[in-house]
This record gives sequence, structure tokens and C-alpha cells, in this order.
Amino acid sequence: MKNNADFLEKVFAIVERIPRGKVTTYGAIANAIGMGKSARLVGWAMHQSFLCERDIPAHRVVNRAGLLTGKHHFGGENVMADLLRQEGIEVENDKIKDFRKHFWNPDF
Repeated sequence: MKNNADFLEKVFAIVERIPRGKVTTYGAIANAIGMGKSARLVGWAMHQSFLCERDIPAHRVVNRAGLLTGKHHFGGENVMADLLRQEGIEVENDKIKDFRKHFWNPDF
């Protein structure tokens, strides 16, 4: 990748496609952009999304087990979970219930 802006654009373009009521993972996004071992960089990109003028639905990106690992970036303890609940996703103990049911694969 040429630079950080290219990387961010690729990540953001995928996150913007996540359907309402679905979630995906940092690793699935990394795989989709051809950087399979870069899940942590995708996490960094999600943090950068809060500085972006675009409306990036970062709340739809969770870790591989369905945990809301990025919740502390949403300006409140329960904001990420509340956003997901508003989309019909059950969250219990900071984890997506029926994670596989709600998982969206960006490769398809």
C-alpha cells in the first residue's frame, strides 16, 4: 500500500458496506483488502474513523469472538452496544449474541 490514506480508504470502504444489523471483524476486513495478518492495523483504522468527516459505522466492527473491543472509543461505556442494539443485535457482557448469525463476510 502506498500510504496510510490508501489503507484507511480501503478499510473505510468496506466498513461502509456492512449492512445494518450485521457485524464483521478486524481480521475479515484485513483479509478482504489482502492484508490477512493486519487485524490490528484495521483496529487502528477504526480509531482513525472518528477523525473522519464521513459517517463510518465503526460500531459494526468487532473482534473475532464477537467482543466489543473498541467500545472505549465511542465516548461512553455502552454507546457501541447501544448502537448495535438499535440495529437489532443482542449484546450481552460486551459480546455479540449469536455472533455467526450476525456476521457479514466482506469477501462476498
